[in-house]
Amino acid sequence: MTSFDTSPQLNVWRALLALAVVFVMLATTGWTALRHHRGTTALQASLTAWEHGHLHGHRLPDPDAAPDVLTRFFASLTVQERARLAHRYPLAVGNMNGAPVALRYRANRFALEKARRVELRRMHDSRLSPDGQQAAGRRMDRFETLMSGHRKILAFDPAGSGRIAEVFGNLSKAERVSVVVPGVDTDLLTFQRTNRKYSAPVGMAKSLYAAERDVSPDTRTAVIAWADYTTPDGLGIDSATAMRAEDGAVRLNALLRGLPGSSPVSLFCHSYGSVVCGLAAHDLPHRVADIAVAASPGMRAGNASRLRTSARVWAMRDATDWVRDVPYLEVGGLGHGADPVSSGFGARVLSAQGAKGHSGYFEPGTASLLNFAEIGVGAYRSVVCADEDHGCWKGLSGTTPVGRA
Repeated sequence: MTSFDTSPQLNVWRALLALAVVFVMLATTGWTALRHHRGTTALQASLTAWEHGHLHGHRLPDPDAAPDVLTRFFASLTVQERARLAHRYPLAVGNMNGAPVALRYRANRFALEKARRVELRRMHDSRLSPDGQQAAGRRMDRFETLMSGHRKILAFDPAGSGRIAEVFGNLSKAERVSVVVPGVDTDLLTFQRTNRKYSAPVGMAKSLYAAERDVSPDTRTAVIAWADYTTPDGLGIDSATAMRAEDGAVRLNALLRGLPGSSPVSLFCHSYGSVVCGLAAHDLPHRVADIAVAASPGMRAGNASRLRTSARVWAMRDATDWVRDVPYLEVGGLGHGADPVSSGFGARVLSAQGAKGHSGYFEPGTASLLNFAEIGVGAYRSVVCADEDHGCWKGLSGTTPVGRA
């Protein structure tokens, strides 16, 4: 990894900070207007159909109702009635916080098959350019991969670059739940990678799930690879502002409120994902016990107390990570505030030894992954702090994980 002082990333950030005034003007006029003039998506069409739908002569509940309202509605139905709704309104049910998770998995499988057929037709559409046909082929291949085996797709939206979330483990019976929140350049096509697999959400989540089972085999855990927000595209204007993160924070809190059960939840937020978690922090459900950030450009707060959360705040950064040289400030909407690993921020700073750069925090064998796993199962006194004085242990109590003697 090259030094940030000579990397393209630093030049981008310096240019963006210098253009703060220009950004503010654009964000409040042309760009903002452009974002709100889009056609109806498949998800929107499914939700509209649900809103006009009936079951036994009765209107269906508001799809945006509180999760507990929707949970009670689905609990009142027979197995056949739930299956009928999933088949009739797959995208609506598949993305409905409060619907039974098994039903969401089933609905999203229907939705993926429908999206696969759309891309198959596009592959042979003579009106598309060769590049367009190839892009359709790549999307079709991804949809087929997501349908393979018994994958548990918790959310799916094929519109644009796409949004998705996947579960590893039994979410309904988990004693501890972990949510991986990724950063820039995450979409349907980059959700899973063959090369550098631990830099993509699926690889991150699978690695964390395996590590949690290793450190506490008797603890029932589940890990969610959550890419259900529109991330910034590269290190441009969007990555230097909170526009994408603001929407992501709302969506993240909606997910958390719709999770089944009451088991503790830990958030693991990488890079720009830590901006999302920072903005979500003040509104998190009380069951969220931890916010752990890695490679963070900032959390849109001057210090941990300003996050206004009861969750423990953890932070780590590898010494070779270029993000260490990002300007940790906020000017005219650009930049994300204070450095979470700085002494003045007040987070519990963890070792990231072995992470090697910006994308290595979930690599097996690293201190960063082991620390994440210990947090995920609640073994807080087993984490390795960044300092020799064990400063990240301060004030910890009751830290024996579920299922561990």
